Amino acid sequence: MSPVRRRDLGILAVGFALAAWLLVRALYGELPPLDWWLPAPLAVLAVAEALGARTLKARLDGLREARTRPGAAAATSRDVPVRPVEPMLVARLAVLAQASAYVGAVFAGVWTGVLAHVGPAVGRLQAAGGDTVAALIGIVSSAGLVVAALWLESACRVPPSSTDDDPHLGVSA
Repeated sequence: MSPVRRRDLGILAVGFALAAWLLVRALYGELPPLDWWLPAPLAVLAVAEALGARTLKARLDGLREARTRPGAAAATSRDVPVRPVEPMLVARLAVLAQASAYVGAVFAGVWTGVLAHVGPAVGRLQAAGGDTVAALIGIVSSAGLVVAALWLESACRVPPSSTDDDPHLGVSA
């Protein structure tokens, strides 16, 4: 599985920003008001993924430290037992992180497109003030989701192993 390319996320965000701007520009009078709490699920998911990334990174670092210390496979330097991490859990978290990065980029683009239309109209339209607040919260929540997802993805990466540390890998030429 290859890591998420930041360029792809940027292209996705810009494309959806343009599409959302065109749609909101054409249909703004027919849209329901955008409440400030609409992007809240994105923020909740961003916080959950950030906490998951922090926890997973700490557990994997503890396991790596326990493996490098001779005779101490079950304890870290603080003599706290290290809970093993299931490989399938790490794989699932990596897939979740990649999917969340793309979703965050899409919603960042959508909220940016909304803001591009309602931001300049704050003085002219009464509904634009509340919609601008919702769009700003949406952009921050979406960007937070992308950052948390990329952090979780980086926590799921397996560090490269050297052939010097593992005698079972065979003889190098």
